[in-house]
Amino acid sequence: MDEKRQGKSGREVVLSVHGVTVGFGPKIVLDHLDLDIYRGEILGFVGASGAGKSVLMRTILRLLPRRAGRIEILGTDYDNATQEERARLDMRLGVLFQHGALFSSLTVKENIQLPMREYLDLPQWLMDELAHLKIKLVGLQEDAADKYPSELSGGMIKRAALARALALDPDLVFLDEPTSGLDPIGAAEFDDLIARLCDTLGLTVYMVTHDLDSLFSVCDRIAVLGEKRVLVEGTIDDMLACDDPWVRSYFRGKRARSIVPASEAGENPMK
Repeated sequence: MDEKRQGKSGREVVLSVHGVTVGFGPKIVLDHLDLDIYRGEILGFVGASGAGKSVLMRTILRLLPRRAGRIEILGTDYDNATQEERARLDMRLGVLFQHGALFSSLTVKENIQLPMREYLDLPQWLMDELAHLKIKLVGLQEDAADKYPSELSGGMIKRAALARALALDPDLVFLDEPTSGLDPIGAAEFDDLIARLCDTLGLTVYMVTHDLDSLFSVCDRIAVLGEKRVLVEGTIDDMLACDDPWVRSYFRGKRARSIVPASEAGENPMK
């Protein structure tokens, strides 16, 4: 069932969301939303607070039910897949949840080994080696392996959670607000890490974020959620050229001045 599908651009589509509707009681959060993600890209998914960015990610991961629509991941329609096909698909996905979501009673090494224990039958010594490899891959010191989440800084928690997301060498990685809570230097370093891992490991990254620096520096393409659907998608230049009021305010407003030259921001720099 792992069939390659090409989008309008001719690139391979690894995640296809078509006509997805999600609601809670009478409230509709997403309404017939469409979105394609292409192999090897870092897609930044943005929108106003409460618009449904994390809701879509959780729906794609089957943590929330949808009322309508179809979702294909890596060529597989999960709803029509066999149990064996679903297990193989799950192993090809990695997730970094907002705030890391590490298990507080487990060490960093044990957190990273959780997906291995769930899907693989490996001896302990090999899982230990693999965990240490992932720890090094995300830029943590080796002694972080035996630390508990309460002993880690915010940036270390993000890296440990990323190491867990990479535990099974996934093809597609979901990141939910990966730089939230980090200082500017830590956020920039994390962005650089994501870009390097994407190039080195051939990852495709779906990044829910509100961080303008991340959108400008590492995202190949951006999709904007609004009015319960994807309002616009494209490069950062497409975002800057978009006339939608919310998109214009987000990408060319006051908070964008440090990134977009004042002469291009559409704002009076003396205000």
